[in-house]
Amino acid sequence: MTLVEELKWRGLIKDISSPELEEKLNKGGMTFYIGTDPTADSLHVGHLSSFLISKRLKDAGHHPILLVGGGTGMIGDPRPTTERAMASKEEVQRNFQSLKKQVERIFGFEVVNNNDWYKDINVIDFLRDYGKYFNVNYMLDKDIIRRRLETGITYTEFSYMILQALDFKYLHEHKNVDIQCAGSDQWGNITAGIDLIRKSTGDEVYGFTMPLVTDSQGKKFGKSEGNALWLDKTKTSSYKLYQFFVNVEDSMVIDYLKIYTFLSKEEIEELERKNKEHPELREAHKTLAKEIITFLHGKEEFERAEKLAENLFNNQFKNLSKRDIADLFDEQDMKSVESNISIADMLVNVGAASSKREAREFITSGAISLNGEKITDISFIVTDEMFIDNTYIIIKRGKKNYYIGKK
Repeated sequence: MTLVEELKWRGLIKDISSPELEEKLNKGGMTFYIGTDPTADSLHVGHLSSFLISKRLKDAGHHPILLVGGGTGMIGDPRPTTERAMASKEEVQRNFQSLKKQVERIFGFEVVNNNDWYKDINVIDFLRDYGKYFNVNYMLDKDIIRRRLETGITYTEFSYMILQALDFKYLHEHKNVDIQCAGSDQWGNITAGIDLIRKSTGDEVYGFTMPLVTDSQGKKFGKSEGNALWLDKTKTSSYKLYQFFVNVEDSMVIDYLKIYTFLSKEEIEELERKNKEHPELREAHKTLAKEIITFLHGKEEFERAEKLAENLFNNQFKNLSKRDIADLFDEQDMKSVESNISIADMLVNVGAASSKREAREFITSGAISLNGEKITDISFIVTDEMFIDNTYIIIKRGKKNYYIGKK
């Protein structure tokens, strides 16, 4: 397959500005950019598909540049519904530094900051040199703007399109960038940049978009949707990434393998066959988790995540560390507890039972385990040395209900 044929097979091309771009992509040797605003101190899985397509282009002989919008991040790309909350300059700068470090570590891309060229432009120059090329009717016809007209859009958000077009023009003139790629929600901004460059310089540049990756409910992965899976393992552990991808619906797993991995067509089709014949083995899901976690965090992190999943499945916790427990369970679900109390009191304290009477019923029926060991004696005392790493106690009630006590 050619590069473009593979991208289409993987479902990674939605809009393309010109048919001749396909030949140029297949040939290699062009410089392209992809952008993101520093709205957080880490990228998330929603960004990952775009950055992986950039790596595919890099591997095919193109040169990638990542633009982190230290300038545009202080304004915010228009959202489909309401205006974004403005971040402080200090927060934007902190996020920029974090994203720059993260992208350089994971992908090795050159990183630029559009605030480096915005800071020298005054408002008169902005209107004369850039604003004069934009017809308001043209801007109103862009999908993201049109959707906001009923609820209202500020001039600040309305101007974002001009800024992103300015980015494309600047990078074209100073970095020889001829292609911009982004998610499909950026198509209007990309074409605005193409038009600006053609009108102001006569040069022909190109752009293409990728479909937005969504979960099974059609929601895109992102901070605004409340389902962000962060690429920073201190924000989303490798174990939580493992659990998410191992448990995606069968209907989504092959699409995700195409988008998020570098496995060949033959390898993915073989996994698709196995998934249809033996879905209970979840081989495609486990491969998906392995490929993503290994790419982001390395082989050891994947093996650790897989081992933690085995510990949870087998109810084995005694040899785990504080970090392991923190990865397995959410902090907000942990309850502060004291030691040297009865098992019945502990069940009530962590929320596993509503009363001591109910706690005793759970204990005598064999429904309770503590750190993986079944407890049937209602006089059992939970002592200091039973806390894992002197911090956590793990109560399991029944087959799936976990309650975590924390000193």
